[in-house]
Amino acid sequence: WQLVESGGGSVQPGGSLRLSCVGHGFQLNNYAIAWFRRPPGKERKGIYCMDNSGGTTTPLAFADSVKGRFTISRDNARNTAYLQMDNLKSEDTGVYHCTITSGPRCADTWTGFFGQGTQVTVSS
Repeated sequence: WQLVESGGGSVQPGGSLRLSCVGHGFQLNNYAIAWFRRPPGKERKGIYCMDNSGGTTTPLAFADSVKGRFTISRDNARNTAYLQMDNLKSEDTGVYHCTITSGPRCADTWTGFFGQGTQVTVSS
């Protein structure tokens, strides 16, 4: 099983990026999926989680800081989840990871299974 993130890069404040997370070797539609961010020198924390159907989004620790700017989505036919990031700020800088829970809901146990991450740097 593997999760592969991509789409990161360096952007100026106010810019946008769309991150992708592709599941390999398993059916992503059986699991809730979440995006996490690890700021430089700090702990990795969650942003949003989405249930397996895409019908429910659960805010996590960083959700308040990205409200109205970041959107989680998924395309189960492509075995892919996305994080659309708009109006980026310097404090959004970090390594972004996706992960899954052990079942279809965000309330299910976290697996601790993360992708390698993709770096996002927001700087003028």
